Amino acid sequence: EDGREPRELLHKSDVAMYRAKTDADMPICLFNEEMDRKSREKTQMVYDLRLALQSNQFELVYQLQNELDSLAPVGFEVLLRWNHPTRGRVSPVEFIPVAEETGLIRDIGHWVLREACREAASWTHPYSVAVNVAPQQLVQPSFVEDVMDILMETGIDAGRVELEITEASIIDDQAHTLKVMHRLKALGIRIAMDDFGTGYSSLATLQAFPFDKIKIDRSFVQDVHKDAQRAAIVRSTLLLGSALNIPVLAEGVEVEDELRFLRTERCASVQGYYFGK
Repeated sequence: EDGREPRELLHKSDVAMYRAKTDADMPICLFNEEMDRKSREKTQMVYDLRLALQSNQFELVYQLQNELDSLAPVGFEVLLRWNHPTRGRVSPVEFIPVAEETGLIRDIGHWVLREACREAASWTHPYSVAVNVAPQQLVQPSFVEDVMDILMETGIDAGRVELEITEASIIDDQAHTLKVMHRLKALGIRIAMDDFGTGYSSLATLQAFPFDKIKIDRSFVQDVHKDAQRAAIVRSTLLLGSALNIPVLAEGVEVEDELRFLRTERCASVQGYYFGK
């Protein structure tokens, strides 16, 4: 059914084996053409991603972060976009997981941080700039030195730079991550916990690690004024931030009612499409 040539059969069984490894609910996998197509697409994307970094196909866009009391802008989060020569704009949802899986995220993340700092250094107003850092970047032995080099090269004040990390970055090696965070903070860089509420042990993590900001994930902010469970999660996060003296930023604010709810609950700052895409 699947071929007469040993090489072809080996290739197909290999594809099925990798699919079985990635799908925990499917210990045995039978090869099909859709599986092969996805495998080839992934291989092509890895090749294209390597080329994208060399060919200057990436660009940065910036989402406003606003103080809630005055609604004045206080900074921007950097978001990565890929302008593929034939496919057009490729969504980060598609390519970031592949970049993380292959380790390409280390080089891509380094480019993002350097480019963001370079651009921010040229702004007339000293807004802060927030950059996401992948777990694979944090475990690099040279990560802190790379950050120091970027600060020196671009001339940006370290106090304007905020690195966003998720709990996934911490879980694997807590001692190493804590050491890295302390070294970064010694440079003057601020560190935010991203996607708060979606991880495993947020409370313990906040106690153990020196975060300067908590970012509530957009999934809790959407329709928070209409959903009692989301409202309870947001309120408890804000109370926690207040008790630990860590300011809280709510992501994904899109409508006036969400903004009004967050203002009533005394959230410090917000970002989202309400202020522009």
